[in-house]
Amino acid sequence: MSSWTRWHGPAMARLWGFCWLVVGFWRAALACPTSCKCSASRIWCSDPSPGIVAFPRLEPNSADPENITEIYIANQKRLEIINEDDVEAYAGLKNLTIVDSGLKFVAHKAFLKNSNLQHINFTRNKLTSLSRKHFRHLDLSELILVGNPFTCSCDIMWIKTLQETKSSPETQDLYCLNESSKNIPLANLQIPNCGLPSANLAAPNLTVEEGKSITLSCSVAGDPVPNLYWDVGNLVSKHMNETSHMQGSLRITNISSDDSGKQISCVAENLVGEDQDSVNLTVHFAPTITFLESPTSDHHWCIPFTVKGNPKPALQWFYNGAILNESKYICTKIHVTNHTEYHGCLQLDNPTHMNNGDYKLVAKNEYGKDEKQISAHFMGWPGIDDGANPNYPDVIYEDYGTAANDIGDTTNRSNEIPSTDVADKSGREHLSVYAVVVIASVVGFCLLVMLFLLKLARHSKFGMKDFSWFGFGKVKSRQGVGPASVISNDDDSASPLHHISNGSNTPSSSEGGPDAVIIGMTKIPVIENPQYFGITNSQLKPDTWPRGSPKTA
Repeated sequence: MSSWTRWHGPAMARLWGFCWLVVGFWRAALACPTSCKCSASRIWCSDPSPGIVAFPRLEPNSADPENITEIYIANQKRLEIINEDDVEAYAGLKNLTIVDSGLKFVAHKAFLKNSNLQHINFTRNKLTSLSRKHFRHLDLSELILVGNPFTCSCDIMWIKTLQETKSSPETQDLYCLNESSKNIPLANLQIPNCGLPSANLAAPNLTVEEGKSITLSCSVAGDPVPNLYWDVGNLVSKHMNETSHMQGSLRITNISSDDSGKQISCVAENLVGEDQDSVNLTVHFAPTITFLESPTSDHHWCIPFTVKGNPKPALQWFYNGAILNESKYICTKIHVTNHTEYHGCLQLDNPTHMNNGDYKLVAKNEYGKDEKQISAHFMGWPGIDDGANPNYPDVIYEDYGTAANDIGDTTNRSNEIPSTDVADKSGREHLSVYAVVVIASVVGFCLLVMLFLLKLARHSKFGMKDFSWFGFGKVKSRQGVGPASVISNDDDSASPLHHISNGSNTPSSSEGGPDAVIIGMTKIPVIENPQYFGITNSQLKPDTWPRGSPKTA
């Protein structure tokens, strides 16, 4: 049980992985031809015994040949031919090496489907001729042909031309055998009537309006006589060509704006090489706004758009039906230009609710115009839910106060366009907000100071005499009744409650008991303070005693 547990975990997973790996190698070995070794990305055949007699192929359903990137073949004397379908299965092939073998012939279309092929090495084989048609569609960085018994003919002059035009200073030491079986350096080979052809296109520059038709003419020359063909790439417009010996013509009808900027070439090709003459097709057409979207927030707010047109169209924005004069706060920016297509945005710097509304883009050139409109919402109105959409057209029109102008090309010229009243309005709103904030701060500070002073006054330790500071009269004591404090009516002029205390409704002193303070019409009970009344007689003024009462020591 313990041994099963020990093998049931990660160790078991590793064991199964190793088994699958062994099975994979075993299947690859079964699919690999005799005298060869194969892996997931490489095939190499170097064992001369028994050797291979045909180009190596993997067995069907054994492995994916598209994953093979390198094929190496050496010492295979019985390998003589590469047929058209031998290499086509290896679509991912990059390096092909066949050295010290018996290779004599390569089919013209052998590498037609091997567009990834970059390095070819045919060193020390039995090649007597090799056409450039094998390789003209490939972007080769290396082609090694040393040690082959080439026959001196016009068929291999392209190799000499290739060596002469090669950018690398390193050249191969190549030879060919003449009629006397003498080795001639390929660099010194001269063959009469064997040279590069030439091509001449009638229209070096071509400009045409969309929907029109044109005809191009081309003439070629060379010896050997070249073939003429047209290279139109991925031309969208309808076209047809005619050739007659050394002349050719190409007619393009109902030309599309999508073909503006495309290259059309007339090509002359013979055994030695090829020559071509090309023209760029320029199509003029009216602008089209292919993309206009609601604003997005990035570093700035942006209303993105895409406009096509040739010549380059002038752009004009309208806000709620009025011309939008651009400024450093609102301006058009072109970010990407692709021949006749322009990608950009209307950039807005910190827009507010005053910028909400309808924005219309008008693109115009001499062939026509196009326009599109979107609704933009940047911020809700103050005091209103963000989802609400109040209708304030008159206010918005008055605030912007825009005037019509011909901006021409407004792209990337934000500093040259006058500013609008929108920025000034926004600045005045900000200034008003700041003023309100300052005033509110001052008022709040004053209220805090008043509250502080009132709090300080409530906690002060005033004696009963201190009430005279507020004009409440003098403090008196009545004999026989006990210590009491009242507001005297003797000095009516000094009492601020004179008009109340002398009224007919003044409460009697008998109401509320002896210990009370009468203020106007209100009687307030007073708690005696023995220490306060324990003062010496000399400290009391004589007139503080009630009239008619005897003064006691």
